[in-house]
Amino acid sequence: MKGMELEKLALNFIPNIGAVTARNLISYCGGLKEVFTAKKSRLTSIPGIGESKANDVVNGLQKALKTAEAELQKLDGKDIRILFYLDEGYPTKLKHYQDAPLTLYARGDMQLDATRCVAIVGTRKITSYGIVECEKLVEGLAAYNCTIISGLAYGVDTIAHRKAVELGIPTIGVLGNGINRIYPSTNKSLATKMQSKGGILSEYAMDMQPKRENFPRRNRVIAGMSDVVVIVESAAKGGSIITAEYANEYNKDVFAIPGRVGDEMSEGCNNLIKHHKAHLCTSAEDIADIMRWDRATEGVQMQLVMDLDEDERKLMQYIKEEPNIGLDSLHYKTKIPLALLTTTLLTLEFKGIVKPLPGKKYILAR
Repeated sequence: MKGMELEKLALNFIPNIGAVTARNLISYCGGLKEVFTAKKSRLTSIPGIGESKANDVVNGLQKALKTAEAELQKLDGKDIRILFYLDEGYPTKLKHYQDAPLTLYARGDMQLDATRCVAIVGTRKITSYGIVECEKLVEGLAAYNCTIISGLAYGVDTIAHRKAVELGIPTIGVLGNGINRIYPSTNKSLATKMQSKGGILSEYAMDMQPKRENFPRRNRVIAGMSDVVVIVESAAKGGSIITAEYANEYNKDVFAIPGRVGDEMSEGCNNLIKHHKAHLCTSAEDIADIMRWDRATEGVQMQLVMDLDEDERKLMQYIKEEPNIGLDSLHYKTKIPLALLTTTLLTLEFKGIVKPLPGKKYILAR
């Protein structure tokens, strides 16, 4: 087991080999272990690898394994989990993105596949208006059983996490540095509180210092793990605008809270709305309306299931058992004709029971 964990971590430490290339290597070599035993001639035959990257792999493996071993020793005795992208515990919503991290470090009691995940992000220079709107938004989302995701940074992130903790809402912070370090340090106490009903995640080595280039990449994880991304306040450019761009690229629903014309920290939000890159958001109900979320009780949900026909129930069961299942797999497993299958899935979507994902994949919407 330790050998397997070592190899999972070591892939991250091979120079010039990013997540996309690493996935390619695993796929063409036939598995993780095979990457570490493949000859250079085999590696150079893999599309997108070539002579240079093959050399990086062959020459960098031993050093990468030693670095990974030192990293595992740091983990010893700490309540930190390593989640590899092929592991069952890795966030399902992230798995199908090629640029998603190979591994995640996780600390806390968090549900990484919560049905409703809302990312709330924005400027570090939050105004009094932003504080009021951010707290109001989190309070409103409490009625919809959401998990709040943000980046544990100054400003909007801190307000969103803090309000979620206060209300007992699960909240997850995605870090732009190693999980052994909390940045800013003033959020150490908040990060500890989050771990009882949520937690913190990082793709970076445990002791990595915060680096400027890490934070834009961190934002793709926030966008990928969420169903909805809300920008509370933002200047025309900034990390939250990058998060919105990732979310739009991933076909997530983006919302922005509007602000007064001419206010610097509302310019980014107003631009997103103006250019149809975000829905206008004045309350949690605006999100619920677009997402077709309701405050249904268990009894009402049960009645919805009882009202489904045989094909609809069959599809719902398969999607429940295998979140993120693809159209082809559903067709193969259910034997429902393709035309009828797509119509039935659309009906389930209209009923608010099924949510489509990029790549013709599906999860339950509630």
